[in-house]
Amino acid sequence: MHVHCTPEVLVKVAERAQREVRACERDRSCQRLTDSRTFRPQYIYEHSLGQLQIELVKLQESVKANGKKVAVIFEGRDAAGKGGVISRIASAMSPRVCRIVALPAPTEKEKTQWYFQRYANHLPAAGEVVLFDRSWYNRAGVERVMGFCSDAQYETFMREVPFFEQSIVDSGTTLIKYWLEVSDQEQERRFQDRLRRSWKRWKLSPMDLFARSRWTEYAKARDAMLARTDHPYAPWWVLNSDNKQTAQLNCISHLLGSIEYEDLPMPPLTLPPREDDKGYTPPPPSAWRFVPSVYSEKALAIPSHVMLQAASLEVQELAEAPLHKEEHGAAHEPLNVQMQLKVGPEH
Repeated sequence: MHVHCTPEVLVKVAERAQREVRACERDRSCQRLTDSRTFRPQYIYEHSLGQLQIELVKLQESVKANGKKVAVIFEGRDAAGKGGVISRIASAMSPRVCRIVALPAPTEKEKTQWYFQRYANHLPAAGEVVLFDRSWYNRAGVERVMGFCSDAQYETFMREVPFFEQSIVDSGTTLIKYWLEVSDQEQERRFQDRLRRSWKRWKLSPMDLFARSRWTEYAKARDAMLARTDHPYAPWWVLNSDNKQTAQLNCISHLLGSIEYEDLPMPPLTLPPREDDKGYTPPPPSAWRFVPSVYSEKALAIPSHVMLQAASLEVQELAEAPLHKEEHGAAHEPLNVQMQLKVGPEH
């Protein structure tokens, strides 16, 4: 069956998720969860995501069977939600088909190469989907704003990138480019959240903090990049990401609608019978080292109302936590890069 995931098809996917939500609401076992105004949107999100991820599996099988090549670029400011969108896509697909490319800063050797060379090495082969968590557009963004490239290098990039992308498309690769747009207020909220939660602190680097102080410069660089590198064969798609969940659903929905794929029938499989264990004696438990059972099945069986209560307490504690000097009128003090950066940012 040949499928092009048109908006009408995606509407049907969303309607199917809504029907499942309503069916669960009629089920008394789900009543407590769906009665909560806070958790009902989460339930709808998870069902909608599940339906879209089923379509991603169909896309995967079609890419494998037909030898298609798909490259998807995700760009945006820090904390725009790129990683969340990418993980929701990749988690539904096989790592042998879908891989994530998130390159570190270039080495000294790579700095002497043609700028696009290290990215070209990661472009997809037949039967692959590659998700670029940032891409060659670093030159038009962070390198431009932070002064890691000269004006001449920047202009050379702007001249060459249309031809580079045209050659990618001409080679039979589907190239899709997303810019995740996050507002100033939402980025501030997410940065503050990372500062409060120690387990999220790793997401903040000195570079992120330094970049935060140059919001307007990044805005100008973004505007120039979108205007000068948007072409019919490789257009930019701007994704509003102030709400991470809607951004993830909208992006996957658009991605499915941008690639023609087939709903291939799965071949029937029969589970063979297990061979007889004649002549085999398993070793005693004392012969193996078992992982300690810190968590038990019984301990995980927590009633839903207890989970809701624990979640609400965590939200309350975070809401009441002091935001450093924010209570005294210095809302942006935690992000004062002059205090936190004693030296220039490393690239």
